[in-house]
Amino acid sequence: MASSIRPTLSSLRFSSPSSLSPPLSSFHLPSVPQSHSFGLRASRLFRQGGNSVRVMASGNVPQSVTAASPENVLEWVKQDKRRMLHVVYRVGDLDRTIKFYTECLGMKLLRKRDIPEEKYTNAFLGYGPEDSHFVIELTYNYGVDKYDIGTGFGHFGVAFDDVAKAVELIRAKGGKITREPGPVKGGRTVIAFIEDPDGYKFELIERGPTPEPLCQVMLRVGDLNRSIEFYEKAFGMELLRTRDNPDYKYTIAMLGYGPEDKSAVLELTYNYGVTEYDKGNAYAQIAIGTDDVYKTAEAIKLTGGKITREPGPLPGINTKITACLDPDGWKTVFVDNVDFLKELE
Repeated sequence: MASSIRPTLSSLRFSSPSSLSPPLSSFHLPSVPQSHSFGLRASRLFRQGGNSVRVMASGNVPQSVTAASPENVLEWVKQDKRRMLHVVYRVGDLDRTIKFYTECLGMKLLRKRDIPEEKYTNAFLGYGPEDSHFVIELTYNYGVDKYDIGTGFGHFGVAFDDVAKAVELIRAKGGKITREPGPVKGGRTVIAFIEDPDGYKFELIERGPTPEPLCQVMLRVGDLNRSIEFYEKAFGMELLRTRDNPDYKYTIAMLGYGPEDKSAVLELTYNYGVTEYDKGNAYAQIAIGTDDVYKTAEAIKLTGGKITREPGPLPGINTKITACLDPDGWKTVFVDNVDFLKELE
């Protein structure tokens, strides 16, 4: 019964930075037509669109809401216990997408929740439990069967021990293959690209056994140096590596809270000369765990991010969150680590 459902983190909605209205994690569109960083410090030099850029990569303290200097707040960010929790996006047919992800990509349906009074349904899928794995949160808004993915979202990455075998399975089940298996340009790693029924792209990456098969979210940005600095300072991510490809006029940067073969990472792509992208209305955001949403919000403000939901507990439950936009307008929600585990219970 709807009346007996305890409100959860994802079921609450916001219409403004401090008032209630789309579900926090899915940002409901009712009738839209359309771990800890591992302490490395390194200096990286790469080229962004032909210009040399020097980037410093940065790396548990008790929670505190007392006033602190900007330097102390930014230093605390490096020590915070952070983990990418889930990525949220909208689909036009929930059952069709669940079928594709479970049968073709080998994911498990972890849980499903229908909120009829708000006219949307969520499904959580992944390769392990939510308390220890990066997972997908799908949102189906009643009556909306199509969304605009835009040009800013890139793809999700999934690791397989045999990409060619995975592609053949996907092909046999009617999936769309957009790049056949083969070595990545200029490297040896075997990859392939496919599209799900809604047009979201997935990069299949050949890799040995890994605890985190759902391993990448790729987003395009207009200034890579600016984005790296923001994600390092405000989010406490490590710059894991960069790669410039002048022949194809793009540069990528991998950032995260652990090594690529053991944790989910954020892949940022800069295409030479492109400073803005259409974000569409399909992709929503990433959720990240933190020990202190108040200090997190302060760090985001100090580094030029925009807070779209001030830190604090959600009405009706005690889960503390804060939400923000990065310099390119990509949305992230930070969730209190202890409260998140209580929500899963």
